[in-house]
Amino acid sequence: MLEDRESGMGILKKMLVLGIESSCDETAASLVRDGRYIVSNVVASQIEIHNQYGGVVPEVASRHQISAVIPVIETALAQAHCSWDEIDAIAATYGPGLAGSLLVGLTTGKALSLARNLPFLGVNHLEAHLYANWLHASTLVSEPALGPITLAASAGSAAVSATALAPSSDWRFHEGDPLFPLIALVVSGAHSELVLVRDHGDYQLLGRTRDDAAGEALDKVARVMGLGYPGGPAIQKMARLAEEAYSAQKLPLKKARSAYRLPRAWLHGTYDFSFSGLKTAMLHLAEGATDQTHVQHDDNHKTQYTRYTRMGEQAAQDGAGVPDVALLAAGFQEAIVDVLSVKTRKAAQEYRVKQVILAGGVAANLRLRERLQQELRPLGVRLNYPPIDFCTDNAAMIASAAFFHLSLGEHHGYDLDVQPGLSLPFTH
Repeated sequence: MLEDRESGMGILKKMLVLGIESSCDETAASLVRDGRYIVSNVVASQIEIHNQYGGVVPEVASRHQISAVIPVIETALAQAHCSWDEIDAIAATYGPGLAGSLLVGLTTGKALSLARNLPFLGVNHLEAHLYANWLHASTLVSEPALGPITLAASAGSAAVSATALAPSSDWRFHEGDPLFPLIALVVSGAHSELVLVRDHGDYQLLGRTRDDAAGEALDKVARVMGLGYPGGPAIQKMARLAEEAYSAQKLPLKKARSAYRLPRAWLHGTYDFSFSGLKTAMLHLAEGATDQTHVQHDDNHKTQYTRYTRMGEQAAQDGAGVPDVALLAAGFQEAIVDVLSVKTRKAAQEYRVKQVILAGGVAANLRLRERLQQELRPLGVRLNYPPIDFCTDNAAMIASAAFFHLSLGEHHGYDLDVQPGLSLPFTH
């Protein structure tokens, strides 16, 4: 194959990789060409199944994944109009994540690799989230996104809904690949990390959470507030309700976001994060806010709020009729976004980078994106983030990360095992 050069690394120009992702409750498969161009992408989500429990139940997740993984892969190949003979390599997540879920995807990937005599690579899930920023819309995808696909789950259980996602029009990467060195802010349900990325595979940890991850705090608080699972989108939706009400009455959005002033753990002198104190403060407030709040769920799992209470004179004066639950959500979201964006800006200044990338499920938060733009624009630092559908777990990012490792001649044997506690491979 022909070679190109990028940041001191040999990059193969032509390679079609099948990626498989099953680290949590999603089951996903994707075909990606040259580490960048999505040819197909299918995600089977179990959100509706786990919503009734307020979070992911590991055994339930892995049982559904066993039923879903082969149909998902077959759908990805069909969407790409691709045969097995056209695939150059197979990659699957081997950590971090839920052990049972990881086993489903990893075992399937290794078995297919052996059966098809194709190179196999295990992929670090956290590293793959970074590579979602390298993905482009592919000219090979000429059809619109497919509608919901029903995959038969195990007998007697609910069907798993899968949506095949074609790249949308909001891709931000027409300017080319991210440029090294760069700062990566990785924020998800289990991780909150600031990383200096000097090149492909060259990672230096600058800071990480000392307790709860940002996504974990969002999930726990949303559960207590009765907003459902996953917590990030639910908190954002309620915060938006408060902001829209203030905006409609020509009141400053800042007042909606500060009606309840919540603590920030700045941990000065470090790039570390801490969200446990904020979470605890929020839980105490939320108990009062939801004490007389009636939450109902309709058949479409849409939350409806029929009655609200007021908790303080300031909230009553500033709230403009906005429910306390919405004001609390706005304040809580702002406290998390505040710390993440300020520390990211300081890291970008100290290390003199020209680019910051967002990665992980919380990267889908619109207020975080907006605030980071506000912090970085005066510095002339460019912000990249994937489309919302590719911030959450997907297999396209797995295939993309695999491409850059395969280009160096790396591969794994069939003795590779899952590593639920895997971290980024820091080199400094």
